[in-house]
Amino acid sequence: MNIKALAEDVLRLVGGESNVVTVVHCATRLRFSLRDIGHVDIAALERLDGVITTMQASGQFQVVIGNRVAEVYRQIGEISSLLDDSRSERQSSQSSRTNIFSKMIDIISSIFTPLLGAMAASGVLKGLLSIALSEGWMSKTESTYIILAAAADSLFYFLPIMLAITTARKFQGNIYVAVSIAGALIYPSIIELFNTKADVSFAGIPVVLMKYTSTVIPIILAVWVMCQLERLFNKYIHETVRSIVTPFLLLVIMVPLTLITIGPIGIYTSEYAASFFVIVFGFNAILAGALIAAVWQILVIFGMHWAFTPVIINDITTIGRSTLKAATVPAVFAQAGAVLAVMLKTKNKKMKALAGSTFITALFGITEPAVYGVTLKLKRPFVCAVIAAAVGGGIVGYFNSAAISTGIPSLLTLPIFYGEGFGGLILGICVSFVLAAVLTWIVGFEDIPEDEQQVSDAAIKPTLTQAPAVNAEQITAPMSGEIVPLEQVNDKVFSSGVVGDGLAIRPDGNQVFSPVDGTISATFDSGHALQILSSSGAEVLIHVGLDTVQLNGEHYRIHVRESQQVKRGDLLLEFDREAIEKAGYDTITPVIVANADSYHQLQKQTQSQARVGEMLLSLS
Repeated sequence: MNIKALAEDVLRLVGGESNVVTVVHCATRLRFSLRDIGHVDIAALERLDGVITTMQASGQFQVVIGNRVAEVYRQIGEISSLLDDSRSERQSSQSSRTNIFSKMIDIISSIFTPLLGAMAASGVLKGLLSIALSEGWMSKTESTYIILAAAADSLFYFLPIMLAITTARKFQGNIYVAVSIAGALIYPSIIELFNTKADVSFAGIPVVLMKYTSTVIPIILAVWVMCQLERLFNKYIHETVRSIVTPFLLLVIMVPLTLITIGPIGIYTSEYAASFFVIVFGFNAILAGALIAAVWQILVIFGMHWAFTPVIINDITTIGRSTLKAATVPAVFAQAGAVLAVMLKTKNKKMKALAGSTFITALFGITEPAVYGVTLKLKRPFVCAVIAAAVGGGIVGYFNSAAISTGIPSLLTLPIFYGEGFGGLILGICVSFVLAAVLTWIVGFEDIPEDEQQVSDAAIKPTLTQAPAVNAEQITAPMSGEIVPLEQVNDKVFSSGVVGDGLAIRPDGNQVFSPVDGTISATFDSGHALQILSSSGAEVLIHVGLDTVQLNGEHYRIHVRESQQVKRGDLLLEFDREAIEKAGYDTITPVIVANADSYHQLQKQTQSQARVGEMLLSLS
């Protein structure tokens, strides 16, 4: 790969130096703030040898290069004046304008993402039990049914407690106090007072009791307020008594405050939000379903779909069903249909193989590889899928199909849609799938001949340096914390696996240690990431946080330099986790093997927690 030529081509195709306000880079991509996105030739950019893909997020146009991004960035500095210090003020002013929405999406995703797997499982079980009841295979009086129903319903019944944990974790509050507040809201005596419609007051102040089991908004608001008070109290209460006095004050203040004010506000907000979508679908269910299905994958590309997660969960917990969730299902299967048509029609062997693998993942709800790697890249298949999704969404809306739980729409989670309109949902899925495939086949796409697609290995999985032949390698955890599957990381470049395979860690500490013996092949001025070439040939990327390059090195301290030899367990960098999260950034840390395709097998740690020095990934 000619780095200088690539830098020149990238700069030219984003509209030239005059179209660029600022450019920064992180561990995998160039991040451009542009004056006019219309001047960008995205198709030509994505055909460049060395460019993996492009995307727009957080108010930036991002060109994904991979592990050689720092070299391209330096070359841009050589051929332009874009890296002059005088541009830094414009960068900070622009980021302050664009970060608010991104932070809101980050908050929502951080609160709800940890629960989605359990919610999907509970929903599938609820759907299967509904099928069993309707077919007469079980009765509600059977002890087997009662036990399984408890397993299916417990998460939703105790949802305030679950949300208290994730919300307190996001806002850096005391998780156990947050859970105690949530527990008070659904305490048996409180529920009894609500059920008997008793007159309730606290210190002479009337209390309007609500039913808080299965609610969403009240506890999120309550825990957010609790976290603000906790920081205030800790500022003035001496540390010798802080561990007792602060939780005491929080419980004494927050439980009555929530029952008197925050709770009712949250309940009424939930009911109005649920009523809004009932009205929308009641006005014209076909149009509503078609519109949601058509725009859903577009929202996913920009990460904006997270904004609808609390709305969907609120609908399910408030009125027992979500027509909004059902309308998103055809969008997933439409992408699968379009990818299938590409796989069958393309003459390009690499595209055929890519489409085949992403077709399977799309059927099971993971559409990002299909979108980024196939349909969006070829353009017309993506448009065909959007059109087909709209038709399928209209059918789903017409039959008033709905979800009784949340989860990624896929073949495995179809039981969560069982009930009224289930047949219509299946019809909508089939129509969107078949129509997307037929339209893609008829409309076609620009099928690049094999001899014109001379894409080097560096363009698909850029190498760190000229790596030696790979050998078996054990990659240990560089930090301690919660292990998160890569596909759950709220960044499409990492979650889609486009830069490599691996795992992510949600850290509980502030240090990063070397997971291998090897050489530091790349560091960054921002200190938020580094790359290591192991002595066995594994190319390891450790990226501390998402979008943290925008901190410009604040809260990071790197202890190594490029070309330095390191041993497993050596301290690589330190970071202030609390300060980074307080600034609104997610500290989840992807640990990526960029050349995972060079190995026969990659085994991942199956436990939920990582400890420094323990095996995280095994390559063979």
